This record gives sequence, C-alpha cells and structure tokens, in this order.
Amino acid sequence: MNIAKNFLPISKKDLKERNIEELDFVLVSGDAYVDHPSFAAAVIGRVLESEGFTVGIIPQPNWRTTEDFMRLGKPKLAFLVSPGNIDSMVNHFTAAKKRRHDDLYSPGGKGGYRPDRALIVYCNKIREAYKDIPIVVGGIEGSLRRFAHYDYWDDKIRRSVIMDSRADLLLYGMGEKTIVQVANMLRYGKNISKVTDIRGSVYITKDITDLKDFIELPPYEEVCESKKAYAESYKIEHQEQDPIRGKTLIQQHGTEYVVQNPPQLPLSVEEMDVYYKIPYVRQCHPIYEKDGGIPAIKEVKFSVTSHRGCYGSCSFCAITFHQGRIIQNRSADSVVDEATLLTKFEDFKGYIHDVGGPTANFRHRACKVQEQHGACKHRECLYPGPCKNLIIDHSEYLELLRRVRKIDGVKKVFVRSGIRYDYLIYDKNDTFFKELCKYHISGQLKVAPEHVSNAVLKQMGKPSKEVYNKFVQKYSDINSKLKMKQYLVPYLMSSHPGSDLKAAIELALYIKDMGYMPEQVQDFYPTPGSLSTTMYYTGINPLTGEKVYVPKTQEEKEMQRALLQFSNPKNYDLVKKALIKAGRADLIGKGRNCLISDMPPRKSSNKVRGKR
Repeated sequence: MNIAKNFLPISKKDLKERNIEELDFVLVSGDAYVDHPSFAAAVIGRVLESEGFTVGIIPQPNWRTTEDFMRLGKPKLAFLVSPGNIDSMVNHFTAAKKRRHDDLYSPGGKGGYRPDRALIVYCNKIREAYKDIPIVVGGIEGSLRRFAHYDYWDDKIRRSVIMDSRADLLLYGMGEKTIVQVANMLRYGKNISKVTDIRGSVYITKDITDLKDFIELPPYEEVCESKKAYAESYKIEHQEQDPIRGKTLIQQHGTEYVVQNPPQLPLSVEEMDVYYKIPYVRQCHPIYEKDGGIPAIKEVKFSVTSHRGCYGSCSFCAITFHQGRIIQNRSADSVVDEATLLTKFEDFKGYIHDVGGPTANFRHRACKVQEQHGACKHRECLYPGPCKNLIIDHSEYLELLRRVRKIDGVKKVFVRSGIRYDYLIYDKNDTFFKELCKYHISGQLKVAPEHVSNAVLKQMGKPSKEVYNKFVQKYSDINSKLKMKQYLVPYLMSSHPGSDLKAAIELALYIKDMGYMPEQVQDFYPTPGSLSTTMYYTGINPLTGEKVYVPKTQEEKEMQRALLQFSNPKNYDLVKKALIKAGRADLIGKGRNCLISDMPPRKSSNKVRGKR
C-alpha cells in the first residue's frame, strides 16, 4: 500500500492519483507535514476535508521564488497560511537573540527551512504568484500578533500582522469551528471582503460606521509614541478575550481599522470528540524518511490531548490570549479510544507519554459562573489565591487516568504536561496526589515555581513561595509513605519583570538550600501576546498600573542567570560581580551560607599533550 495516499496531497502527482483537478484550499505551512492532531496544519486540513472540502498542503515552501507556492495550482476558494506551531521568530532565536541552528519541526531537526516572519513572507509570495486570490491566515504567529504589538527582535512596536501581510482574514485562537464557518461562506459564493461577522476572526476596513457595541483601542500611532497608551491597549485586549462577555475591538492603523470580532464560542464536548476522531495517519510524511524524520513527533506521538484552555493565567504565558481561560474538554470515552488506538502502533512500547493539556490537572471549567457569564473580567481564578467559586476537584481526571492505565498493552501512563501544584494542594482530597506519585511519574516530577521572591511572583501571577514550600513538603510526605524515592525538578526563570539582583540572590540562596542545581533555568523571553512582555516593554503592569522594575541590559541578564547556577565555575566572575554590586559581599567566602568562595576556581588547561 502506498502510505502517501493516506496523507493530504502535497504534489500534482497526488492530485492526479486522487482525481482532483482543482483544490478548494491550499494550506501553506511553516512546519514540515506531520499528520497528527498536535500539528496545526494537519488539524485544519483534516477538519476541512471532513466537511467535504478538498485540501492540499505545501509544507515549508522555498520562499525565495514563487515556484513552490504554485505547486498545487490556484485554489478555488483560498490560500490558508499557518507559519507553524511556534512563532517563526521564537523558533529562530534564543532569548539572547542568538540564531538557533536546530528546528524540531523540520526534517532531521535542522534549521533554515522557513523564513523569519514566515506569515508575512508567505503571504507576499502568494500575492506575487496569484494577485487576486483570497488569503486567510492563522496559527500562533497570527493569533498573538493580531493587534499592534511589541516585537522583541526589532525592539519596537509593529503593526497588526494582518496589516503587514495584507491577508484578507486572520483567524485567532484554536480555529476548527472558525475555519469551517469561513469555508462554508466562501463555498456558497460570499466574497471574502464581506466575511466580517465570524467570531474568532480579524479583518481590515476603512469604514466602521456600521459597527455596534465595540471598544476602540488606542491607535497604532499612539501606542508607538506612548508606553502608557500601549499598556492601556493591552489591558483592554486582555480583559475582552472572553467568548461570552467579550466585545468587538477595533484599532486604527493610519486610514484603516483592524477589527477583532469576539472570540469563538467554546467547543462542546461533542464537538471536541468529533474533531479528535478524525483518522489521522499520526506520522510524518514519507518524504522526510531520508532525512531522519521530524523530531517534534517523538514527544507527542504517544500522548493524548484531553482538553484545551487554561485559567492559570501566568503572566509570561500567552495561552489565555490564544486558547482562552475557559476549559474545553473531550469526553473520557474519546480520550480512552485514542489511547487504545495508540497501542496498535508497531512502535508502541507500552508507555502513554502524557494525558493532559496546557495544564494537566485543569480538566473542567473553573466554576459554574463561567458557563453563563464567562471568565471574570477583574478576577483571576487562582491568583493571588483561589477564588471562592473555584471548583477544586481532581476526581474526573483521576478516573480518566485509571481507565487509561487499564487498557490492554499499556504499562504506564505519564503526566508530563504542566501540573498546577497550587491547585493540587488546595484539593482537600489527596487521592489524586497519591496516585500521581504512585503511578504517573517515574523518579521525578517537573513543576514550575519559576521563582521564590514574592515580589517577582506577584508580577508573574504565580502563587507565593509559601504555597510552593507547602507543596514540596506534601510531595515529600506522600513519597515517603509510598516508600518511593522520587524528586522534584523545578523550572526557574531569571530576569522576569520585577526581578532585580536582590531577588535573583534570594532565588540563588533558595537553590543552595535545595542542595542541588536545577536542570532547567530559563531567561525571560518577551514573546508576543503575553502580559509579561507588556511589562518588559513599558515598565508598567497594565492590569494594576504600578511601575515594575525590568532588567534589560545584557550584563544584568547574564548576572541573574549566573546567580541561578552559582556553583558552575564558569559563572564565578559574574556571580562575584553581581554580589558586590548588590551589596552582598557577605555571600563571598567560606561560610556555610556563602554562594561562592573568596578564591576563584582553578582554570583547567586546554593544552593537549603531543599537539602543537
């Protein structure tokens, strides 16, 4: 059997074999083609196919000419453009703005298969090839850049990406329902310029006289000039991203307006089940076999997404701006059916790598209020403490994991997507916590306290150090009772807004008390769409109006990171400099509480005997 026939067509040869003369949609993707429900291009393509549309995909086209963009011919209805599962600039550059050489979403894990600012580049090439074809853009890059936004790599405010790409329509958020609505309008002859009333979409117009019940954001020109205006714009955007109470938002760009319709309504359990029942091949396309495949499939191939959305609202995370705060979940039967399917693959070894979502233990909506009124405008579910209406209950998720554990052929089910440890310890019933430790981790559990300075945690929207310490103690107690020797691996972040050298030193001392150096230390990365990025650019917390200290010089960022890895001999000079600068020379010496010695470590010789 020719396995390529099970994939969406990627060539004229594929079209001929399927007797397709003209495709309804051509989907251009910045990622290699992996036919799996964790890859956006595959999801959109398969959903449209299930609705009776013909769809072809052009994965990672050569953007230097128009040839690849014309590979499948001119589509009947529209080009769909998704730069990939990750913003192309985040994909290409580290937090220090150094270019990466690898790309897990490309053949063999090598970089160079997509351009910087892929969405804009792809749209420009399509316009060059076919001047009059409708273009609909989406994916994380479009979703998080839908308004005027601070761009870390240019260090300036950029226009809405729909302006720079000159696409006809931008779809934000998780787009299955939205793209089907758009596709049906186009199928029945509606001009793309008239598709202006679909939830989850953004368009450009010069005339807003017919718009009703909208909120106007500070215009692009004003947010470029005023950081206060930018902060105010973000605050409104943040507060109106609710599908039930959110209003239409408009932002003027010169003589035109960017109009964002309210977010798409949450998918029902039944709708989620339908979309995840689509028969994906669950492999990368055979054309990549010669290159060693696509590395990104390895971690998700034997994982199951049980839900989407997150009400944790960490400041540095843009999931709420993309997926929303309202949890949308699949039925337990749907999850079990998919896990059972995974056991049929020849390379399945008995391990389900994950059953979860953005936050694994958020399996249901935060409260009953959300169902009728949406997420609260001026109140977070977990910060600074749990809302009185928050439903704290792991019983349904626990039962789901138990069912997956019992599937024939399954040896172990891991929970690897993030666990909110504060939500976990707020649960008075510790049955889930016990079974998590006993059955669903293997030697270590990764959690994300991010910091221990309460001043920094406040800006992060994370629980206090005391809450984390309580979790650590309970984790230790449960494992002790189970007679299991398992560890915690904390994710920690340096240089987040609010963190000065004093806070970094506080974290370093906490690490010293832990008795081991953490594996994961991440410099804060100002990515589009997050609250923290707005703080980084403006020096203002837009939700509270308070001024926030922001470490911006490369020297301070390097010092803060070095403090978190103070025992590494390579960091000695930076740590010493930071301690002296912060007035904490008392931490240099031979005392029990000192971070480093007063004598620098010996430098190893690089000379190799026998060579000149």
